[in-house]
Amino acid sequence: MAGLLEGRYAGCEKVTLVPDNLNTYTKRAFYAAFEPGRARELVCPVEFCHTPKHGSSLNVAKCELSAMARQCLRVHRIGSLNELRTQTAAWSTDVSARQRGVERQMRIDDARCKLQAVYPRVILRRSTS
Repeated sequence: MAGLLEGRYAGCEKVTLVPDNLNTYTKRAFYAAFEPGRARELVCPVEFCHTPKHGSSLNVAKCELSAMARQCLRVHRIGSLNELRTQTAAWSTDVSARQRGVERQMRIDDARCKLQAVYPRVILRRSTS
């Protein structure tokens, strides 16, 4: 992160970081890794945009990018941006035609039990009239 913030993104006023939900992607981690002054300089332009802990779309996107890298990009060296676009478009068309989905690990009944904190609590009061 320090290399990116001091290199490629050094001139940016704000850097939006969309981390997965690991405890290493926090402001506290900067202060654990660097001296306080340097940590503050690094963390000030960073805006953390955390994703939901359960059912994160980021996980789905990571799976798709991983599959694309394995199935499309590792086949051979891609020499130009135009060729990259052509290869990824062909891969995307093929994948979309096969309609792969994301298989969730948890059934609805299990989710209701394990994720009770996520569901709203409804309190019904009987009227005394």
